[in-house]
Amino acid sequence: GHFYRTHEILLPKPEPQQQRHRPPSPHNMATIVTSTRFTDEYQLYEELGKGAFSVVRRCVKKSTGQEYAAKIINTKKLSARDHQKLEREARICRLLKHPNIVRLHESISEEGFHYLVFDLVTGGELFEDIVAREYYSEADASQCINQILESVNHIHQHDIVHRDLKPENLLLASKMKGAAVKLADFGLAIEVQGDQQAWFGFAGTPGYLSPEVLRKDPYGKPVDIWACGVILYILLVGYPPFWDEDQHKLYQQIKAGAYDFPSPEWDTVTPEAKNLINQMLTINPAKRITAEQALKHPWVCQRSTVASMMHRQETVECLRKFNARRKLKGAILTTMLVSRNFSGDAKSWINFGSTESCNTNEEEDMKGRKGTQIFSPLLCMPPALWRCSSQLARKQEIIKITEQLIEAVNNGDFEAYTRICDPGLTSFEPEALGNLVEGMDFHKFYFEHLLSKNNKPVHTTILNPHVHLIGEDAACIAYIRLTQYIDSQGRPRSCQSEETRVWHRRDAKWLNVHFHCSGAPAAPLQ
Repeated sequence: GHFYRTHEILLPKPEPQQQRHRPPSPHNMATIVTSTRFTDEYQLYEELGKGAFSVVRRCVKKSTGQEYAAKIINTKKLSARDHQKLEREARICRLLKHPNIVRLHESISEEGFHYLVFDLVTGGELFEDIVAREYYSEADASQCINQILESVNHIHQHDIVHRDLKPENLLLASKMKGAAVKLADFGLAIEVQGDQQAWFGFAGTPGYLSPEVLRKDPYGKPVDIWACGVILYILLVGYPPFWDEDQHKLYQQIKAGAYDFPSPEWDTVTPEAKNLINQMLTINPAKRITAEQALKHPWVCQRSTVASMMHRQETVECLRKFNARRKLKGAILTTMLVSRNFSGDAKSWINFGSTESCNTNEEEDMKGRKGTQIFSPLLCMPPALWRCSSQLARKQEIIKITEQLIEAVNNGDFEAYTRICDPGLTSFEPEALGNLVEGMDFHKFYFEHLLSKNNKPVHTTILNPHVHLIGEDAACIAYIRLTQYIDSQGRPRSCQSEETRVWHRRDAKWLNVHFHCSGAPAAPLQ
């Protein structure tokens, strides 16, 4: 579950009980005492997820056999600011005890690590569960939002604002039918003074941000209700109320409250459901419905008579696509973090930002601090490096189609190769001895007389791919291609070429229109 993508957050004070003494550290007198309470009392098992400075693992309390999820934060790597954030998260989670909130059971400091022991939530995401159901109606959506509002009402009563309500943070307690919805991930949550509004920094996930946050106005509890309105809209039709590939346009839509209830999918939704959405997506936070009021709305508290029981098949299908897009964006981001090489700043500041991104960000305006920073569960980056995540998706697409083309070459599959290449493909390659080759006949010769006859294994690695997007429908990729093969004597060999390919999208299909390849000519394989 996404709850297990952990945060860079900050350290609660060591708990005094069961501490043992060790020699004082010359560098930090605060580390005179430490504890081994977690190690003594819990047995650790498999990893459930990881973040920049932390990992989440299943653990079992030895004395009871009870299972939990332990978020293990490497405190040696945390800055003072991250320590404060960890402290804030632990302080907030300790305060909240509710059946619809993932519960923090213990917060334990040991030397170099801090352990937050949470409920083990095994049901996965609410939105993923919905698409697996055979029957899903307005009444089911009402039951979901009821539980979400119960959790939000509880945190608001404790003067906590979550700031990152979104599908990824709505989990199910178990795989059982009718399992409770649990609100997770309080890494961006803040403590507020009652209903007072203040500027707490720019934080959240693009599609769920409220108009007041985007206007950089003082804000408070109503930001969570706005996000509930976005979630309820998605629960009813499977797509979000505000959506644009261009983040600036998305933010303009949100600030204007520019959403509607288009036909035909909204024609079958009851007026009461639309009324609740309208009250949640009210631009003026002072006039927006509260969690307590929303729980008393007829569509929520009288669902058996007010909410429709009609099965919403189109919603389920639409929600399935919505989930797939969210997962793709998360996967692209993770892939980029894990496996791609970036030049310059991008090694530490990875681009993201999306209309429907599953990634959180936080930018805190602190007096006396230079510049502005954004904090996210997976990474940090300054606003100047925001990019629309549709660009990330397209770059990933170009890398993938390039890999498919090379696979067709390795397999000697000329038919697959022609499907991916433009018929007027132009190329410079060593085999053409410096001449510009046009069309497929030159390449066909190699497929028919060399590549298709090769029955020995071939393995290609694309190293350091760089993709340049040229408008919506064109892209250029440069990379090093390393090919491993077995020669005629049965010996393993490697050859390398430096390649650039130009891609053009026509009728929703990417075609290779030009490539330039260096390296030794007449290699056993292209």
